[in-house]
Order: sequence, then C-alpha cells, then structure tokens
Amino acid sequence: MTRIMVVNPNTTGAMTEVIGRCAQAAVGRGTVVEAVTPSMGPASIESHYDEALAVPGLLAEIARGEVEGAQGYVIACFGDPGLDAARELATGPVVGIAEAAMRTATYLGRGFSVVTTLGRTAGRARDLAEHYGVGRACLAVRACEIPVLELESPDATAAITEECRRAVVEDGADAVVLGCAGMAELCAKISAEIGVPVVDGVAAAARTVESLVALGLSTGARGEFARPPAKPYTGLLSDFQIR
Repeated sequence: MTRIMVVNPNTTGAMTEVIGRCAQAAVGRGTVVEAVTPSMGPASIESHYDEALAVPGLLAEIARGEVEGAQGYVIACFGDPGLDAARELATGPVVGIAEAAMRTATYLGRGFSVVTTLGRTAGRARDLAEHYGVGRACLAVRACEIPVLELESPDATAAITEECRRAVVEDGADAVVLGCAGMAELCAKISAEIGVPVVDGVAAAARTVESLVALGLSTGARGEFARPPAKPYTGLLSDFQIR
C-alpha cells in the first residue's frame, strides 16, 4: 500500500477536506491519501507575504510525514510554496500542484490558460510556468477576482466557469488549468460546460506522486537537494533545526 501526504499550506480545514477528497479520488485503490492542515500559517495564501509565512507550517508537516512513514507528498497550493525546501527534507518525491497541472496540460494540446483567484497572484503563476519550462505553452493567466475563502459559493462557480469559457474563446486554449486548490472539485463540471479538458492540480499531483513512488523514484539527493546542513536555529524557528 502506498501512503501519500497531501499538505494544504493554509490553515483552513474545510479546504483541506475538499483537497483530500479530490486527491483520494484520483489515485488507485492501493493508495491512501492523508490530507493535512498545518498548525500555523495564514487562513489563505493570496500574497507573497502569505506564501512566505505558510512555509514553516508546511515543512513541519513534511517532517512529521517523514517520521510517520509517508512515501510521497503533494503541496496543495498553486504557488507551490516551499517546494524546493520540502524536496530537501523528504526521502520520497514531492510535487506541487502548479507544476503537475501545467505539465499535464501540455500533454493535452498546444496551449493552455490558467484561471486563478486574484489578479495579484497572476505574476507568480506566469513565473512558475517559465520556471517549469512551459512558458511558451501558457497562453494566459486569467483571474476571476474571487478570494480563496469565497470559492465555494454558486456565484464563484459561475464566475470561474465563465472565465474558463473566455480562455477557450479568446485565448484559443486547448486546455484550462484551475489555479487554486480550492477549485479542485469544479473540474468535471466546468470541462463538460466549456468542451475542453480542465486540469485540477491536486488530482494531477497526487497521481504523479503515486506513479513516482510505484517506479521507485524520488528527488536526487546530491548537490542542491541534499539534506540541509545542521546548524542552530533560534527563536520561533528553534524547532526547525536540522539534527
């Protein structure tokens, strides 16, 4: 049996439940998903400040997973916060949902658009597309201007769907990537309405991690992603000291 830990880097438990359901539905019957919420951090991640302060709680969950035997990890926030640091800590593979979703979308057509929450996060999504080598395929990053914690309302679903429709008509997108873990359950509904594949990064990342574990593959532990060197950490970060 494969055990995957899916970490929601924000502290909103209701969102973690949605993320967990979507991740579990995406993997095979022999894989168990544990969706977890950090004990510290922001209620939602909508700025560079939020993202930076979400990382300690995220890394604490990765460290706990290492002790408890998790075989792989998903970082369930579209900014992929703390991804490189998590790869240094984990013995199994770690995949962020933005990377998984964007790479998956490139298998489905020549170009994709991202539909995200707030316009202020669009720059981060574009930077990630370039970083992951799929910038040419990323036709646009569209924002529906709905805060993360308001995504469950019917009005939000309608606005997200309409923005996805515009991505197809105006951008010529062959696929649409949903740019927030909180949108995970909307995939099938929106795809049926707009007529192109809609990619949820939670499902894509969970399945990717499951496949990497099955293949016996993990992050290379030489050089950049070797375990961090031991050194003192002080104050609020003293518990994060590598020993």
